Amino acid sequence: MKAAVLNSNEGRFDVEDVRIDAPKGREVLVDVKACGLCHSDLHLAQANYGTPLPAVLGHELAGVVREIGPDVRELKVGDHVVGSLVQFCGHCVSCLSGRTYQCDRPEETMRAASDGQRLVRVSDDTPVYTGWGTAAFAEQALVHENQLVKIPDAIPFPQASILGCGVITGAGAAINSADLKAGETVVVIGVGGVGLNAIAGAKLAGASHIIAVDNQPGKEALARKFGATDFVNSGEGDPVAAIKAVLPQGADHAFEVIGLPVTTELAIQAVRKGGSAYLIGLHRPGQTFPFAGLDAIVRQIEVKGVYMGSSNIKHDIPMYADLYLQGRFNLDYLISREVNISEINEAYEDLKHGAIARSVITSF
Repeated sequence: MKAAVLNSNEGRFDVEDVRIDAPKGREVLVDVKACGLCHSDLHLAQANYGTPLPAVLGHELAGVVREIGPDVRELKVGDHVVGSLVQFCGHCVSCLSGRTYQCDRPEETMRAASDGQRLVRVSDDTPVYTGWGTAAFAEQALVHENQLVKIPDAIPFPQASILGCGVITGAGAAINSADLKAGETVVVIGVGGVGLNAIAGAKLAGASHIIAVDNQPGKEALARKFGATDFVNSGEGDPVAAIKAVLPQGADHAFEVIGLPVTTELAIQAVRKGGSAYLIGLHRPGQTFPFAGLDAIVRQIEVKGVYMGSSNIKHDIPMYADLYLQGRFNLDYLISREVNISEINEAYEDLKHGAIARSVITSF
C-alpha cells in the first residue's frame, strides 16, 4: 500500500510502498478514507520529539473497518470509524475514573515486540514505526480498538476525520478542561483548525464574549462563522490592549493553540485576576517562555497544560458527531481542501503559512 513515510526530521514525507500486517488481538484494520493534516504531525516532522524513524504519522483518521482481530469487542467489519491519538489501556486508575486522556499505560495499545511489526517498508524490509498508534498517512491503518470510535454512516469522511483531533482538542479545551460556564468570557489565540474548534466549543458552552486573536486579518470572517464575537489582529498594535478594550478586566479563560513563547505570554496577560490560561499548542523541545511568577501570584491566575481537550474519545467523539448531524456544530468550514497523498508536502507548506484551516487526504 502507499504511505507517506517520515525518514528524517527535515519536514518532508516520502510516499513509499509499505506492507501492513493482519490484525492481532484487539487490533482493527481500517481502510483509510480521509486523514487530516494536523499541525502536530508537522511538528514531529520538523523536530526531534523522540519519535523512532522511519515512521508513518497521521492521526486524524476516518475510514471503514476491513478486518478485526480475534479479541476485538466493540467494532465489526463495515463500521465507519474515527481514529484518535489518545491511547489508553482502559483499566488503570485514570481510565476507570473516566480520564482516559491521562492513562498511565498508553503503551498497551501498541504491539509487543514478540508480535512483530505492524508496518514494514517493501523495498528493504525495514520496520516502520506506527506513529501515534494510528499511522493514518496511508491507504490502510492498523489500530488498537481503544483508539477507534464508531460514528454514523451519514457523516462525510473528511468532516469525520477532524473529530479525532482538531475538534476534541479545541472544543474539548473549552468544554472539558475549562469547564466553561454560560456567560463567561474567552480569548482564543490562533485561528487555525484547533482554534476554530475552541471558538465553537466556547459558543456551545454559552460564552458571552469570544475574542479570536490572529496575525492574519483575513481569518476574521471564518472565526466569526464559528462563533467569535470579536477579532484582534495581533500583528497590528498591542493585542493585550485590544483585548482589554473589549474586556477591561481581561477574560475568564484564554486558550493558546500555537505553541510559541510570545503567544503563551499573551494568554497569561489576557486573563483577568483569578482567570485561567490554557496551553494547548505544542512547544518545540527545549523551548522555554517567560513567566512572571510574582504577577501570577498577585493576580492568582491558573496556567494549565491541556492534552487533547481532556477528552474521553468514546464519549466525546459520538457527542460531536451527533451535534454535527443536528446542525449544531460546524465541521464543514473546517475543510479547506482535499488532496491526494502525493500532495502531502505541498499541503503542509500551505499550513505552515497559516492560510488554511485543514487539508485532508482523501485519495491515494
